[in-house]
Amino acid sequence: VTEVGRKFYRPDHPGSLGIAISEAVEYTLSGEKRKYLPGSVLEFVLIHQSVIGLETIGQMPEEPDYVVGCVGGGSNFGGFAYPMLGMKLRGEGFERTRFVAAESKAAPKLTQGKYRYDFPDAVGVLPMIKMYTLGHDFVPPAVHAAGLRYHGAAPSLSLLRRLKLVDAVAYGQEEVFEAAIAFARSEGIVPAPESSHAIKAVVDLAKRLRPGSVIAFNLSGHGLLDVDAYERAYVA
Repeated sequence: VTEVGRKFYRPDHPGSLGIAISEAVEYTLSGEKRKYLPGSVLEFVLIHQSVIGLETIGQMPEEPDYVVGCVGGGSNFGGFAYPMLGMKLRGEGFERTRFVAAESKAAPKLTQGKYRYDFPDAVGVLPMIKMYTLGHDFVPPAVHAAGLRYHGAAPSLSLLRRLKLVDAVAYGQEEVFEAAIAFARSEGIVPAPESSHAIKAVVDLAKRLRPGSVIAFNLSGHGLLDVDAYERAYVA
């Protein structure tokens, strides 16, 4: 256990991604040859992930009415949507396309957070960044979509939200699993709990859009390692 971990540790503590980042930084600084590379939030991660969106553009027969992705720190949504958003901002396409970020009600930074400078880690070791945040000391409740339990959103995504270029919605765990079960039964794919937030957003959009509308979303992971979560959160 790290020193950071000891400060937060108690048997019933749900933990958070912010705490894990602080622990990773502590571990890195305690060894001369150790390096730490964040897996989300920072812009270089989102840019690296943009290969997903670039491949999507190359495979889509037409521009969608909506582009949807789930959001924890932002790398999933950014990697999928940014190439299309970039084309829209440059006037190269996707003029009518709207972009929707689906987050968990357990960590609703884009729908309820404040746009300000904050630390990306729980302890406050890393440099502050400007983002939508619930506060670096925010500890989200335990939910099965662990990858979405983060207090802030990537600075670029936060700015796009601030400029109203990206819409945001938040969902609770039960309604997300209901959408995931329906998707699994119809498509034969068990989606990850995180990706299921995007599926829930797609279902809601499809119910109110005109026939023939096109929605593109990122099914970013399978849920074969989360079958126990399905059983505990929904089936039971």
